[in-house]
Amino acid sequence: MTTNSYKIGIDVGGTNTDVVILDEANRVVASTKSATTPDVQQGIFNGIRTVLEQSQVDTADIAYVSLGTTHATNAIIRRKLLSRVAVVRICLPAGRGVPPLTNWQADLVEAMGAEPYLIHGGFEYDGRPLAGKRLDRAECLEVLERIKASGAESIAVCSIFSPVNGDHEKEFAEYAREVLGPGIAVTVSAEIGSLSLIERENSTLLNASVVGVALRAAQGLTEALDRFGIRCKVFFAQNDGTLMALDYAIRYPILTIGSGPTNSLRGAAYLSGLKDCIVADIGGTSTDVGIMVNGFPRQSAIAVEVGGVLTNFRMPDLISIGLGGGSVVTVENGEIRVGPDSVGYEITKKALCFGGDTLTATDIAIAAGVASIDAPNCDRSRLADLDPDFVRRAMDEIVRMVAGACDRIKTSTQPLPVVLVGGGSILMPERVDGMGDMIRPDNFGCANAIGAATADASGEVDALWGLEGITREEAMRQAREQAVNKAVEMGADPEATEIVDMELVPLTYLPGNVVRIKVKAAGPLRFGVNANCASQ
Repeated sequence: MTTNSYKIGIDVGGTNTDVVILDEANRVVASTKSATTPDVQQGIFNGIRTVLEQSQVDTADIAYVSLGTTHATNAIIRRKLLSRVAVVRICLPAGRGVPPLTNWQADLVEAMGAEPYLIHGGFEYDGRPLAGKRLDRAECLEVLERIKASGAESIAVCSIFSPVNGDHEKEFAEYAREVLGPGIAVTVSAEIGSLSLIERENSTLLNASVVGVALRAAQGLTEALDRFGIRCKVFFAQNDGTLMALDYAIRYPILTIGSGPTNSLRGAAYLSGLKDCIVADIGGTSTDVGIMVNGFPRQSAIAVEVGGVLTNFRMPDLISIGLGGGSVVTVENGEIRVGPDSVGYEITKKALCFGGDTLTATDIAIAAGVASIDAPNCDRSRLADLDPDFVRRAMDEIVRMVAGACDRIKTSTQPLPVVLVGGGSILMPERVDGMGDMIRPDNFGCANAIGAATADASGEVDALWGLEGITREEAMRQAREQAVNKAVEMGADPEATEIVDMELVPLTYLPGNVVRIKVKAAGPLRFGVNANCASQ
């Protein structure tokens, strides 16, 4: 009888794949960085093999594996490997003023072969059908035959006010499977974004375009696990710093956008033991600065652009700057410039301290005595010819860039501790005038994988509630119950799931007594589950 007392966290970045094994008390048992490979699977396999060899953990004792990945992000940005999408807006006779795909970049529309279709249906703000009509089955089937003839691989369905009432979206999805088969990928907007039709529709479209990418990533992970005989639950990290079950991640991969920086934020908070802090994740090429509030990354209050498309799903509030350990240091018109160009993963070949010919931020930090690297091919004597005044000025520029980003992320003048994570965090000195306490915790280099491994599962509700036939307290109770149920569906332990955020906003511009309720529930993953449940 296995105890299922270990968990593996994986973060796949553009340069490195970080892997950690944690025990039941979330202590790091083993960790490693391996190069990200083009097929992803091999990079994950290499990392898991290393941590298993280091820890000698029995694979039967692994309770679950959680993965953070940039696959969906990269596919959208690079316009590659996207599925052919049909977008169905359920809105007539209203809702045609701004057509689907308005203001989208032409190359992205072409890459996903997107075709729009408008049909009758949708709801009022209070959940009543528009024009009092039901969804017309005949109209839906006629549109689906046209979609079938177009060769679409995925369908995005968006109905007016579906976060309030998603029945028409669900109905259409059932018709789609009837006409196109049960294997067709159908994304319904009620489970993707919140209120605001255009942004929610955009999010749904993007999700539909990367379902195939997510499936391949999931298969790569499960195949890598199969090679070690690891049979356990698999979770994906999502944008808000929590986890979702594998089958849900395959259906809604757009929710993984931004999970990389979020993993680092959660990992930093866990390693430092702080629930409220600023986090600076300094990598090889860039620095992401975010802020933790009550143990969760603060979410952006504005609509977020992904690949040039305006969306409205939850994303962490981040400031990114072009500074990292591999950033190239140059002089322009007498001014020292650090980044945004970087040698990236080639730092061990190109940086001066490693015998290369490019001056990097790491060279400056080593020459200034701020950093040291214990590697046989790193020799500080190679930096002896650097002018001390130049080194000081370059070091001041590095500190200024990070401190400026930390200052901009704050919303109050109250001092907050700054947690430094990521391999490039060695660039920063232990104290900086004007900044809060600087903390560089143990295992700071693999904070992203630790964040993936220690994250909770969550569920969120954002909807309008009419209070004409229901009390405010009952509406809030129903919203809380729905949020908890969603968290449990994601994999949270129902006995330990709780409400972590709740907001009620009266909407005085709508007829009747209407409020908008936003609720978020979160809880630790069910631990000690049966080991024989691979990739469920």
